[in-house]
Amino acid sequence: MRRTSLAGMSALAAALACVLTVSACSSGHDAHGSMSSMSASAATASADDVMFAQMMIPHHQQAVVMADLAATRADSGQITALAAEIKAAQQPEIDQMSGWLAEWGAPVLSADDAMGSHGSHGMSGMLTDDQLDALAQASGASFDRLFAEAMIEHHQGAIEMADQVTGSADPRVASLAKQIISTQQAEITQLQAFLDGQAGSSG
Repeated sequence: MRRTSLAGMSALAAALACVLTVSACSSGHDAHGSMSSMSASAATASADDVMFAQMMIPHHQQAVVMADLAATRADSGQITALAAEIKAAQQPEIDQMSGWLAEWGAPVLSADDAMGSHGSHGMSGMLTDDQLDALAQASGASFDRLFAEAMIEHHQGAIEMADQVTGSADPRVASLAKQIISTQQAEITQLQAFLDGQAGSSG
C-alpha cells in the first residue's frame, strides 16, 4: 500500500508540474503576445504621426475657442450653427489624438510648445493673440465676417497639416487626416458662400 501510495503521489506531483509548466508557458506566451502587440502599436507612430497630433491638438483647440465665441457673439444663425458643428467635430478629434499621444508615450503640447518643437513646419492658419482678441471683442455682423474669414484661413492650415500624413503607416492617423481634409474643406465652402452672400447683400 505504501509503495502504491508513493507511486501515486509521484504521478500526481509529475502531473502538477506539467500543468504548472504549461500554465507558465501559456502565461509567458500571452505576455509576450501582449508586449508584441503594444510594440507593434508603438512602432506605427512615426515622428510625422507624433508631430501631426502634437500640432493638430492646439490647432483644433483654438478652433473650439473660436466656435465658443460664436455662441454669444454671432448674428447669423448660419454662423452659429456652423460653429457648433465645428466644435462637435473637433473636440472628439482632440480627445482621440490625445489618447494616441498617451499610447505613444509622447506629451500633449501647448501651441507655443508645439511651434517651438516643430517650428520649421509651422502651424498654418493659427490666429495671433491680437486677432483672437479682435474676434472676442466683435459682435453681430462684424463678428460673423471676422469669424468666417479667420476660420477659412484656420481650416486651410489644418488641411495643409493633415495632408502631410494621409499616407501614414498607422491607419488611424491616415483615416483621421483624410476626415479632417474632407470635413474642413466642406466647411470652407459654406463659410465662403456666407461671405459671398454677405458681400452681395451689402453691395
